[in-house]
Amino acid sequence: MYDCDLGNFIFRCRVTKGISRSELAEKIGVTEPDISDWERGKKKPDEENLKKLASVFKVSEERIMSIGKKNKQSITTIVLTGGPCAGKSTAMSRIQSTFTKMGYTVLIVPETATELITGGVAPDTCGTVLDYERLQMRLQLEKEAVFVEAAKTMDSDRVLIVCDRGNLDVKAYMSETDFSLLIDDLGTNETELRDNYDAVFHLVTTAKGAEQFYTTSNNAARRETPQEAALVDDKLIAAWTGHPHFRVIDNSTDFDNKIRRLMVEISSFLGEPEPFEIERKFLIEYPDIEWLDSIPNCKKVDIIQTYLKTDREDEEVRIRQRGVNGNYIYFHTTKRRISGIKRIETEQKISEGEYLRLLMEADTTKRQLRKNRYCLMYDNQYFEIDVYPFWNDKAILEIELSDENSEIRFPKQIKIIKEVTYDDSYKNSSLAASAHAAG
Repeated sequence: MYDCDLGNFIFRCRVTKGISRSELAEKIGVTEPDISDWERGKKKPDEENLKKLASVFKVSEERIMSIGKKNKQSITTIVLTGGPCAGKSTAMSRIQSTFTKMGYTVLIVPETATELITGGVAPDTCGTVLDYERLQMRLQLEKEAVFVEAAKTMDSDRVLIVCDRGNLDVKAYMSETDFSLLIDDLGTNETELRDNYDAVFHLVTTAKGAEQFYTTSNNAARRETPQEAALVDDKLIAAWTGHPHFRVIDNSTDFDNKIRRLMVEISSFLGEPEPFEIERKFLIEYPDIEWLDSIPNCKKVDIIQTYLKTDREDEEVRIRQRGVNGNYIYFHTTKRRISGIKRIETEQKISEGEYLRLLMEADTTKRQLRKNRYCLMYDNQYFEIDVYPFWNDKAILEIELSDENSEIRFPKQIKIIKEVTYDDSYKNSSLAASAHAAG
């Protein structure tokens, strides 16, 4: 079984060194598709090529040889983002103290933009905004890689890496054209940058709903007016929409309870004490696709879901290919239901090579399920709308909750037919079995 850690390491080293795939291939003496396969985990370089990579990246041979070795350590990387003056500094401190008490080793990746701007490197001191954002992203990628490598050396079973902003934050400060140029220059894509993190938590700026508390006095790098801060906040939410686990914490309560709600969301994601997923599911009328495509806070992703054989009747095991425009991330998920609305879920990213290997263990009684998923952030709630090729009059809407009794505020454009949370016939695995029988 090949771990994707080595592929991620090669990708990060190449990007931070500013080397294209074709340039690296020429230096190593292989083809550009070879480099792509290594980074995606489809293939593994042999020992001779590993040594060449170590030389190009200026790392020790021992270090690169050790990457990818399996261990029982769990390393989780999350992003804490949000608009200006949202409370991230307080939240970071609370996260560190709260989860250290729970037995995690908590590592904080400092905000790169603040480091650069206070050091004199800013959008208005560099040649162009694109020049600045390229430098920021390169530094961010390198810092994250360093923290992951540091975590692997630690004598800790559970490491939580918290990034004070993530790579997609730059999208809120750039034009679409410049952002496309940036990721092309770095040899990456939006899916990789977004879904490389395990979860993303967004704190809404106080400029939206708590304007009396908005200030620029506590952060030398903060320059936005309240109106500008609200606009940036909207753009950040739009940038991260599409991530498999994205949560927005608004200002509907006082600040202490805002931070408490964040702690609840992170705890729920980490599965304390067990990895619970609380999900409600609704059958809806076929949605207005043009409306969904027009919303900044809605992103379409393509999903191919394959169910694997399992000996447990209450267990569901699947692998999933998730992404867009040929850029995919792969997941292995196990779910076990303990009540109608609550399930124990464990999920991990896997390499493309591992995904292809696991396809050989597919449950042949169920058809591979393909669907278009529209990830919609509405009123600070994260909806997932699944549109299937075999339905033209209905679709499935899901929402994950941290509390079983949470209120759900549906967009008026969504027409609910009925709730199907407790109806097993609308489970994806049941739809896959029905599609197989019909085929």
